Amino acid sequence: MKVSIVLPTLNEEEGIGITIDSIKKEEFKKRGWDLEILVVDGNSTDRTVEIAKKKGAKVIIEPRKGYGRAYKTGLKEADGDIIVTGDADGTYPFDKVHEYIDLMVKENLDFITTNRFAGLSKKAMSFKHKVGNLILSLTLRLLYGINIKDSQSGMWIIRKKALEKIKPLEEFHDGMPFSEEIKIEMFKNKEIKAKEIPSCLYERRGEAKLQSWKDGWENFKYLIKYKFRG
Repeated sequence: MKVSIVLPTLNEEEGIGITIDSIKKEEFKKRGWDLEILVVDGNSTDRTVEIAKKKGAKVIIEPRKGYGRAYKTGLKEADGDIIVTGDADGTYPFDKVHEYIDLMVKENLDFITTNRFAGLSKKAMSFKHKVGNLILSLTLRLLYGINIKDSQSGMWIIRKKALEKIKPLEEFHDGMPFSEEIKIEMFKNKEIKAKEIPSCLYERRGEAKLQSWKDGWENFKYLIKYKFRG
C-alpha cells in the first residue's frame, strides 16, 4: 500500500520542515507502506520549496491561488492508495497519521476527518477563530444533517478510490470552502463510509494566512449557497 501526504504551502519556511519531520516514517516502514510526501506550493518567496526538497518531498508549483485549488491539484497528482492532508505549519498531528490510517484499514473506512477541538493546545486557535468554527460547524449540521463537530478541519484521510465516487475535483471551490465541501460530498454519499475522529491541534509555526472574519463569512455564505443550489 502507498500513502501520499499532501501539504499545500505558501511561505511556510518555519513550519514545513517541522511538519515533514513529525511524520513517523519508521512506523510506515514497519507496516510495509510506501510513503510519498507531496508539497503543492503557491509560489513561495521564502525557503519553503528548498526545505521541502531537502526533506525528501516532491514539490509541485501551483501558481493559481486558493486553498481549494492547491488541494484539487494535490489530490489529482497524488499516487497513494490513501491520501492524508493537512497544513504545513506544524499545527496538525502528522505524528499520529499512521494511527489514523490503521483505524481506516481496521474499520474499512473511505474517508476520515479530524476533530481538532478534542485536543486543542492553549495557543493553537484564537477565540474568534474558535467561535467562527463552532458557528460554521453548527450551520453544517443543521443544513446538511451531518453529525461532525469540526467542519473546517484540514486533516483528512482519504482512500483515493473514494474520490471517484464524488463529483469531479475541478467542480469544487478554489478557496477555503473546499474544506466543508469535501466533507459534505463524502458524508452524504451512500457509497462512502465516512467518520470523524478525535484529534488535536498544536500551536502554529510562522505567520497565519487565514483571515478569520473574511474567510469565515465566505464559508458561511457558501454553506447556504451550496445547500440551495439548483
